[in-house]
Amino acid sequence: MMHASFWSPVLLSLKVSLLAGTLAFLLAGWLAWLMTGRKFRGKIVLETIFMLPMVLPPTVVGFLLLMAFGRRSFIGRWFEELSGLPIVFTWGAAVLAAAVVAFPLAYQSAKAGFASIDRDLLAAGRSLGASEPQLLLRVAIPLAGRSLTTAFVLSFTRALGEFGATLMLAGNIPGRTQTLPTAIYMAVESGDTGAAWAWAGWMVLISFLLLACFGPRTERKE
Repeated sequence: MMHASFWSPVLLSLKVSLLAGTLAFLLAGWLAWLMTGRKFRGKIVLETIFMLPMVLPPTVVGFLLLMAFGRRSFIGRWFEELSGLPIVFTWGAAVLAAAVVAFPLAYQSAKAGFASIDRDLLAAGRSLGASEPQLLLRVAIPLAGRSLTTAFVLSFTRALGEFGATLMLAGNIPGRTQTLPTAIYMAVESGDTGAAWAWAGWMVLISFLLLACFGPRTERKE
């Protein structure tokens, strides 16, 4: 039976990935619904900001998050005064970092799903008196269900593999903030390739099962 120190990064990564993936998915889905089919000044700039975490190096994202939520920042000081705990170097910081990095993938997939919906169907729903929440829940989500499922899977798996931003904001504290990617990195650094292989195997297995069960599929037409 493997030691508890082996399972700690596995369980923490699953918890962080589930929370971060869900947070990124919900926020991305809501914003994608608001942005799809609407034109306004500054939309391109706003969507470019949404996509920045996907193209910036994770260490840059982590540095920006550290400046925004660190103990010397306004938000960091306010949160610590309110809760008595800092944001940085906690598993919550790992969730925050992973959610930010996972957000662009979820946003892209959700937006593609909502953009594929026939606008006439939404217009018909509005003409029948349906509110925006009703259109979203009863029309848009069912029709964009496959893309939304893909959005969640991608956000979860991206959060599972997050390393740079998590290391900057949450650190690498065994039993507290050490996730699978940071554990693998430290194992390789210390020459423990056996543990690195085992942790990497778990990451591959989790990602494979998610993609096999819920990932995007292409169907060949005869």
